[in-house]
Amino acid sequence: MAVRSRLITGIGELTTNAPELGRLRDAGVVFEGPGVAWVGAAAVAPDADERVDVAGRAALPGWVDSHTHLVFAGDRTAEFEARMAGKPYTAGGIAATVAATRAAGDVQLAANLRYHLDEAVRQGTTCLETKTGYGLSVRDEVRSARIAAELADEVTFLGAHLVPPGADPESYVDVVCGEMLDAVAELVRWVDVFCERGAFDEAQSERVLRAAIGRGLGVRVHGNQLGHGPGVQLAVRAGAASVDHCTYLSDADVEALSGSDTVATLLPACDLSTRQPLAPARRLLDAGATIALASNANPGSSYTTSMSFCVATAVLQMRLSVEEAVWAATAGGARALRRDDVGVIRPGARADLQVLDAPSVTHLAYRPGVPLTWAVWRRGQRVSTEYSSLRMARI
Repeated sequence: MAVRSRLITGIGELTTNAPELGRLRDAGVVFEGPGVAWVGAAAVAPDADERVDVAGRAALPGWVDSHTHLVFAGDRTAEFEARMAGKPYTAGGIAATVAATRAAGDVQLAANLRYHLDEAVRQGTTCLETKTGYGLSVRDEVRSARIAAELADEVTFLGAHLVPPGADPESYVDVVCGEMLDAVAELVRWVDVFCERGAFDEAQSERVLRAAIGRGLGVRVHGNQLGHGPGVQLAVRAGAASVDHCTYLSDADVEALSGSDTVATLLPACDLSTRQPLAPARRLLDAGATIALASNANPGSSYTTSMSFCVATAVLQMRLSVEEAVWAATAGGARALRRDDVGVIRPGARADLQVLDAPSVTHLAYRPGVPLTWAVWRRGQRVSTEYSSLRMARI
């Protein structure tokens, strides 16, 4: 007989992120199909078709990774090694991935994306956004968007990632705002722009955002990664769902974020990999801004899908409490995607739950680097947390 409902019981500590529920002890959760049907004390849990006792372990919503770049081919190990030897990071390294991605077939790109998604899910990520941006031609951006739309929860068009080598910047922005946007609009929910030196200036970035809004798409901004710049202010003016990186912020930037609905998405793994300062998470929170934590998984500046690593870094080096960091990596990511069905455990939410082989979420920072994910349910279905030895061929 098909299992219609599941009771996850014996939860020693349940982080719900729901204000009306808070953090529960000795808790249970019931899934019906892909959704949460009930949350409360395990002793009074309703019957279900299947019962799973997690024996006192901690549970929390699945990670919501709201910023990745996983439709790509190629390898940038040499660039990473050079950076670790002291060479500064610039946006120009993206061009190497563009060349490899254009040369790869659709099957290769889909297999690479699927591999990294599986890797992320095994570590507790149950909702993931990914971007185009390594095609930078109409043909290659469309196929990137199509592949992403088949596999990822949220898809963002990032044709304005970099001006392709040899292209005129203004003419390329014309293509991004016109033919390219027209071609991908039905495949994506979001449009992003890299507003940064070496990428797109304020006027060019604003053109991209206006074109996206005109097509009824949501907008996001890469901003303030490599230095002070207009990205944050532009994002807030445009009503962007998020502005991502936020490494270099002025007092005016912090004030703008604190007075807006734009989420400051912080990418600590990227800051470490590029040897930039860590984003001022404590300063943002103390000012009243909303923050998210995301992996920025990509082959050049942050080649990790580990949200647990980002949480541990936020606690140990960015002065967040464990509770704040976990919220930012779950409910904060949901806010950055303008969603209320993920990043939370309450009736009516999507049945995305991760269980740690630990008695509390504090162990995520207390035991950094230790793989603590014990079980993951996504849309109510348990997924394997075993690491496959079958690594796809490098492409």
